[in-house]
Amino acid sequence: QVQLVESGGGLVQAGGSLRLSCAASGRTFSSYAMGWFRQAPGKEREFVAAISYSGTTTYYTDSVKGRFTTSRDNAKNTLYLRMNSLTPEDTAVYYCAADMTIARARTRSAAYWGQGTQVTVSS
Repeated sequence: QVQLVESGGGLVQAGGSLRLSCAASGRTFSSYAMGWFRQAPGKEREFVAAISYSGTTTYYTDSVKGRFTTSRDNAKNTLYLRMNSLTPEDTAVYYCAADMTIARARTRSAAYWGQGTQVTVSS
């Protein structure tokens, strides 16, 4: 198993930036593909970004392309999500997830999840 803990959320004004982190412990972090998801009040959890175990392949949902960047440091067992040009529509609880394949890490069926971190963007 792998345990995931997100951090870095908070309140930011529209146009601002945040960097989320997801610290992993347990089994070898570098063996897992990772995903970022978010859930706004009253909405379903949605895919945001994913990265392969090596970091060489990334995917993004259309609404964040060009604004968000996901990366990972396998030596530090940490996943990152850099979010720029934030808008109120980005307000949500953000979750990281892990699975053995990037195909599954991009879905809500991913095997392992963190507890989430709140991101609030004010207008």
